[in-house]
Amino acid sequence: MELGLVTSGEALASVDQLLPKLIEARIGSRIANQDPTVWGASAKSEASIRLGWAQPFEAAEKLLPQILELREQLLAEGLTRIALCGMGGSSLAPEVIAAHDEVDLVICDTTDPQMVSTIVNTDLERTVVVVASKSGSTVETDSQRRAFTTAFEAAGIDPATRLVLVTDPSSPMDNPEGVRAIFNADPNVGGRYSALTAFGLVPSGLAGADIEALIEEAGLISDLLSSDDEDNIALHLGAALVTAGRDKLVIAEIGDALPGFGDWAEQLIAESTGKLGKGVLPVVADANAPELKNIAADILPLYLHEQLPEEVDEAATAIHISAPLGTSFMIFEYATAVAGYLLGINPFDQPDVEAAKVAARSLLDAPTAGSPDTVDGSVELFGTQATNLAGALDELTAQLGEDGYLSIHAYLDRHADAGLEALRDLLAERTGRPVTFGWGPRFLHSTGQYHKGGPRQGVFLQVTANHEQDLEIPGRPFSFGGLITAQATGDGAVLSDAKHGRPVLRVNLTDRAAGIAALLEAAS
Repeated sequence: MELGLVTSGEALASVDQLLPKLIEARIGSRIANQDPTVWGASAKSEASIRLGWAQPFEAAEKLLPQILELREQLLAEGLTRIALCGMGGSSLAPEVIAAHDEVDLVICDTTDPQMVSTIVNTDLERTVVVVASKSGSTVETDSQRRAFTTAFEAAGIDPATRLVLVTDPSSPMDNPEGVRAIFNADPNVGGRYSALTAFGLVPSGLAGADIEALIEEAGLISDLLSSDDEDNIALHLGAALVTAGRDKLVIAEIGDALPGFGDWAEQLIAESTGKLGKGVLPVVADANAPELKNIAADILPLYLHEQLPEEVDEAATAIHISAPLGTSFMIFEYATAVAGYLLGINPFDQPDVEAAKVAARSLLDAPTAGSPDTVDGSVELFGTQATNLAGALDELTAQLGEDGYLSIHAYLDRHADAGLEALRDLLAERTGRPVTFGWGPRFLHSTGQYHKGGPRQGVFLQVTANHEQDLEIPGRPFSFGGLITAQATGDGAVLSDAKHGRPVLRVNLTDRAAGIAALLEAAS
């Protein structure tokens, strides 16, 4: 896969304007040297403990033999199914790596009881579970670990032979008791920048991905990214990402360039830039998406290619990029940090993420069922004055501004309920505005920051569902169904509160299949 970047139209003009300033300020070399003053005095303390990703190679070289040795042990014991319990960057990067190398890695990044139950109760006799949490206290991963531990015990399997932990040193999870192995991650790397640390390498490596080649690809571009000259591809991309007036970045994969990479880039860019009322909104789509057929004035297309096109329309505003996976991780991490510098924000904090967690915890402590505003067949509607689903969607989309976006939050099973993803294109076509689609609660660990901290432009459609068969969380006073409901309603309450004031429509499906069909019909 070749390495290259082409910008055109207004994106090229942005590069022409900003690149000399980046070179003069030595931004490339300062990031590579882990200089925490790049993003200003207010960001210095946080940046000083978040720049390990710029030079991940020494830590990776120590990890690789340990990971590969454990993989050989597991294979010898017939343990060939690797399941990963992780949220946000802890699951998105390994998923991309595994997809790229076409190896099986089961991702458990949800609290939907249907999806968790399916994963936990499949092929336990050959399953090893990687539990990944930087803080060691993530409620989702703790709940998933409890479910797996109980399932192993019920099957007569000692969990201590099947649990592998990835966490920061000295976190609450950094305890060897009752587990097979612990891998400590670099504490100086935040979750969304952790693709080339233990969080990305351990689960994908155990699943059979070629993590040695991945690190080698990343190392090949290290010198280029640390340079202060016009050849630094990350400086180009960072300058293009902040093209004036085009703050909706539509990411489309051309062919089979990097499967799933858009989802990883989405969480990196949204959580890093969406704060202080500023930011770049990533919209993961495909090349035929409505947003790319009639490109609005605030949309910036970014195309991921296997090979760059021989010619591009120089008048059309766009970014075209082609790079191997390990290289791409490094380029986008550097470029996002550069974009943060240009926007005048700290790309390493997430000041608005905690609000939704607090709201969810309060609802778990004192659950409130709430009554729908109206019922239309297989759906219950909350947060609307309309009398049916079609009217509620009309009411919501009517509140879209000329610079607005619509965000769909689906608190469902992203495998069994994948048909709901068609709703994204339908609503983009209908509204003529960018539409994002996030599976809950995993997006709360990434794009949830942008929704609350970025520009106040969004309107939000939440999709929840009743749980025909709930799943208890051992040792907790709440179930998975109670947890995911609290997470959805808690986030909705924060989005619509006096501080944020954003329109939120919640559609609860009393019958999943019928409700999804009704949503797709109403949207079209």
